[in-house]
Amino acid sequence: MVRIDGIILFEERAEIKADGVGRIAVERSTAGLDGVMSIDLGKRARKIKQKGELRAISREQLQKRIEQITAYLDGKSHKLQTQDGDIFENVRMDLFKAINEKQSGTGVVVEYEVEWTQLG
Repeated sequence: MVRIDGIILFEERAEIKADGVGRIAVERSTAGLDGVMSIDLGKRARKIKQKGELRAISREQLQKRIEQITAYLDGKSHKLQTQDGDIFENVRMDLFKAINEKQSGTGVVVEYEVEWTQLG
């Protein structure tokens, strides 16, 4: 179960992998002076990837779930909470991709991928 802004959008278990947090710095040297001046420019954005399956009784219900999820492709930052309790603040959904739709015994299943960017 994965929540976005406190709302459960992904009821099924999902695999979430986050890249490491990085920083960037500018280094300058001047002729005639020993050493290097380093200016810290702070944290940078990191990518978070989510994979899983969506299940629904019918194609229409599955399409409604996908529309609810893709509404978060709005360029705004959100709060992502995983089923393990990990919280990622200030994330933006950059991509939602439905990959492989298939019939299941009780309905329709589609594999998906989501790419998030956690802003610095």
